[in-house]
Amino acid sequence: MSITLRSYVFLDSLQPQLAAFTGTTAKGFLPLAGQASLWVETAPGMIINRVTDVALKATSAVPAVQVVERAFGLLELHHDEKGEVHAAGDAICAFIGVNAKDATKPKVTSNQIIRAVEPYQAQLINRNRSGMMLIPGQSLFILETEPAAWIVLAANEAEKAANVSLVNLQPYGAFGRLWMSGSEAEIDSAAAAAIAVIEALGR
Repeated sequence: MSITLRSYVFLDSLQPQLAAFTGTTAKGFLPLAGQASLWVETAPGMIINRVTDVALKATSAVPAVQVVERAFGLLELHHDEKGEVHAAGDAICAFIGVNAKDATKPKVTSNQIIRAVEPYQAQLINRNRSGMMLIPGQSLFILETEPAAWIVLAANEAEKAANVSLVNLQPYGAFGRLWMSGSEAEIDSAAAAAIAVIEALGR
């Protein structure tokens, strides 16, 4: 079977909102802010079951997220010790037969900023969000990446760079999507950081 490593996203320190969002939406062992985290995305999707098995047997890292789709699979692992997370990644790469650097390079497929969001649009977005509320009048940053799991890196970097709110995040499927809100200046800073980290890796 040919296996593609679509995303290999190592975060040395989960930011508070990303950790909380993952805990809100995940069904596994919930991560805490400051822990190291690894997000691995594969094609085909079903192989992520074996990937999870390999990682858990090799290390003490624990999973928060496992998504199994026909085309793509996603696994998140975290631990207080970065070494455990790195070891889990090494075990996964050895099983697949690739190097972490062989992961598909990310690219920004779309990005936009909506300034001074109208109340009715805020209500539409809030009905489908899993994170913070979007307040009318705030600015909204929407980012889309391919492959999908790279979006968590963008979210983590944006949260480091600016005082913004994580409204929603979708790190699986054909494309990853991120919604963040805040003041105009903070959203501009967050957007610049998120786009820069993806474009730097995509070169």
